[in-house]
Amino acid sequence: MAATAPEDIPEPDRIEGAPHPRETPRLFGHPGAETAFLQAFNSGRMHHGWLITGPRGVGKATLAWRLARFLLAAPADDGGLFGAPPPPDTLDTPEDDALARRIRALAEPRLFLLRRPWDDKAARLKQDITVDEVRRMKSFFTLSAADGGRRAAIIDAADDMNPSAANALLKLLEEPPPGATFLLITHQPYRLLPTIRSRCRELRLTPLGPDALAQALTQAGGEVAPEDTQPLAELAGGSVGEAFRLTNLDGLKLYAALIALLSTLPRLDRPRLLALAEAGAGRGAEAQFDLILSLIDLFLTRLARAAATRQLPPEAAPGEAALITRLSAAPDAARRWADIAQTLAARARRGKSVNLDPAALLMDMVLKLEETAGTLAHG
Repeated sequence: MAATAPEDIPEPDRIEGAPHPRETPRLFGHPGAETAFLQAFNSGRMHHGWLITGPRGVGKATLAWRLARFLLAAPADDGGLFGAPPPPDTLDTPEDDALARRIRALAEPRLFLLRRPWDDKAARLKQDITVDEVRRMKSFFTLSAADGGRRAAIIDAADDMNPSAANALLKLLEEPPPGATFLLITHQPYRLLPTIRSRCRELRLTPLGPDALAQALTQAGGEVAPEDTQPLAELAGGSVGEAFRLTNLDGLKLYAALIALLSTLPRLDRPRLLALAEAGAGRGAEAQFDLILSLIDLFLTRLARAAATRQLPPEAAPGEAALITRLSAAPDAARRWADIAQTLAARARRGKSVNLDPAALLMDMVLKLEETAGTLAHG
């Protein structure tokens, strides 16, 4: 079997239609993390391991590539005739110099990218980062040591390492190569070895607010109307990746249609139900179907949380606040809606696994909501 050409190998962290994080020049919404790294760099006491944490899609990989560009572009203090250069006050680097072009092409010899490898035999990405990949990284640091200067490694994502790979990385963190900086991206830091976490300094990224999300989305090639920034931030959870998916698939309109349909509970408007089911059915509608499932789950999460806390979230579609208020009035509403959310999530997984007709699955799920709403309405 012929080996797959490098340009044909899918990248696990690339969103279709959007630039890869290494091709993204600016980071929006995280000045605190940038300042913390810059202060550490200027202090002369740079940590060799950095753990970049936060939810998916908020800019962790973009920050990691930004930090790598900065480190490799910064001049070394060689104690020369003119002394050290003034300390930098920004992480910005030239966007189209030779270094930036090499990094975008994955051709920079001082940078190593550790991620899930391609399996030519199975013609897919492997499920884990293996110990062999970490050994390759160790060899990279050994072979590049003769060049001197700074070197960087991006681990994306550290969550993907199997136990053997994690232990091999730990040994590198315990005895870091000279001039090396490790940038570990993690969506779930609690899954990492405590000893890995303890040997890294954390940069914690939080969900983006409406303005930063809109700026990041525009940079990624998406578009959002000013009046849609708050609803989009609510539905995307502050994630640029999720916002990109929502805008590409008319997610705001789909959510508005879902809210309009559920506003007829406890006696559903059947034509509206049929229209929603048909939106997720048919050839080529798989992405739309998955999005509708996600939006149903998201609404139930928002509903259950509001019922438990007695606090309404910012409205993500017209009529949502009134609908949540009405459906959360019963004393045990929070428990009932949380339970039905779990039930429907299980039905969705089961239905997809046996290739159940998407329209039939959606109708079944929404009718289950009708049943629950009717039960709550009658006490």
